[in-house]
Amino acid sequence: MAKAGSYTSTAKLLHWGMALLWIGAWCIGMLATHWRDELNGHHELTFLHKAMASTLLFLVVARIAWRLSHPAPALPETMSPFMKRGALVGHILLYVVALVGLPVSGWYWSSVADKPIIVAGLFTLPPLVAPDKDLYDLVKWIHTYTAWLCGALVGGHVLVALKHHFIERDDVLKGMLPGQNVR
Repeated sequence: MAKAGSYTSTAKLLHWGMALLWIGAWCIGMLATHWRDELNGHHELTFLHKAMASTLLFLVVARIAWRLSHPAPALPETMSPFMKRGALVGHILLYVVALVGLPVSGWYWSSVADKPIIVAGLFTLPPLVAPDKDLYDLVKWIHTYTAWLCGALVGGHVLVALKHHFIERDDVLKGMLPGQNVR
C-alpha cells in the first residue's frame, strides 16, 4: 500500500465545506432552472443558489491563500509522472473552472439581467457590467454549460478519489478525510 501525506485540518475544512456548498449550490441551480415553473415560481431557489455560489468566491480566496502557504502533501511514489501531472491539471481545472469561472459567469449573467446577488444574505455584489438584454441568452448559455462541465469535473474528481481508495489502495483519499492523519 502506497502512502500519501495528510492535508492540514484547515485545508480539510475548506475542502469539505466548499464541496458541500458547491454541490448544494449546483443542485439548487439545476432545480431552479430546469424546474423553474414547478419549484421556483417566486425565485426563492434562485436567491438561495446565488447566496451560496457567491460565498464560494470569497472562500476560494482563503483556500488559495492557504494552499500557497501550506503545500499539498506529496502524492504516492507509485503514481506515474503522467498521473501526477493529471492530478495537478485536474486540480487546477477544478479551481479555475468550478470555483472561480462558474461563480463569475453567474455573477456576469445576473449583471446582464440586472438581478442582484446577495452574498450569504449579508450584502449585495456590485454588477460586473451594465444590464444588456442582447447578451442575456449568450451569458445564460455560457453559465449553464459551464455548470454541466463542472458537474463532470467534480464527478471525475470523486471517481478518481474512490479509485485511489478502492483500486490503488493508497492513502490519497484518507489524507483528505476529516480525523485521518496519514504519515
